[in-house]
Amino acid sequence: MLPTGNHSAYSRDQMMPDRTTTVIRLEDVVRTADEFDQLVSQALPVFLERATSSTKRFLRETGQWADDVAHEKFVLRWGAEYLERFLVCGRSEAPCRPLFLLDSFVAKQHSQPDPFCYHPDLLTPLGRYLDGLVARAVISRDALIALYHHCYGMGPRDVIAITGLNELESQRIYKNFRRWRDSGWQRTMDEIGMTDVELEELVVQQQRHPQRFHHETERLVRFAQAHYRKSEPDHYPCLSRSQWGAMFSEGHGCDYRLWHLVLCADCIQTAWDLGRNGDETVGKPRVELHVRP
Repeated sequence: MLPTGNHSAYSRDQMMPDRTTTVIRLEDVVRTADEFDQLVSQALPVFLERATSSTKRFLRETGQWADDVAHEKFVLRWGAEYLERFLVCGRSEAPCRPLFLLDSFVAKQHSQPDPFCYHPDLLTPLGRYLDGLVARAVISRDALIALYHHCYGMGPRDVIAITGLNELESQRIYKNFRRWRDSGWQRTMDEIGMTDVELEELVVQQQRHPQRFHHETERLVRFAQAHYRKSEPDHYPCLSRSQWGAMFSEGHGCDYRLWHLVLCADCIQTAWDLGRNGDETVGKPRVELHVRP
């Protein structure tokens, strides 16, 4: 658990100018979910800083911290993810003290066996690259569609075939690919903190040691997919081939197909040929990293 003895001093240092009222409110009890929403929305920067600082402290304590831009962006992104989850689950905890509840929530995340956010593999260039891509895919449709290319080498036509999209839905796929190439990929690389040198090194490793690189890539892809699939609604489970077949033949669940198949290496193997409609150009997908768009 996080130390609690200096909560008051910590929160006062992080407050906005009107400290007298804000500090009292942050440390006070909120009685209802609405009060919780109101308080947190007014102090989001404070809560984000607290979650980020806690994550940085845990990385330092586990010997996995370095004073560089990449690690700063890493903890900022994870602080934001913890805060996002806290905003959802915290409402059901009222009455509560939100400031202390956040501390407890973050500490619980880090006390789990092998917490995802400071798994050592995610701090390597390959781990940061894949983690950043998949994390972006959870909140960006362009990035989600681009995962079909980066993880499996697919183009727009392949994505349309493997997911069984109709003509109207297919047009969006081309737009997703174009926007990602034009600006989305570079913006994501900047957010991750990937440098041109690191990206080129990934390409060189892939060329020099293809078998070892492929094995490591597939392991990390599956690792990241399993974590980020937790953001799916509860009704997005893995399906059997017959269940996938029924979905394709009945023509429903387009968003589900696009989301789940690219985030599950097993299901994309199970359902790869169900939506092709006679298109024999799409082979069975295998994990194959494409670094650039």
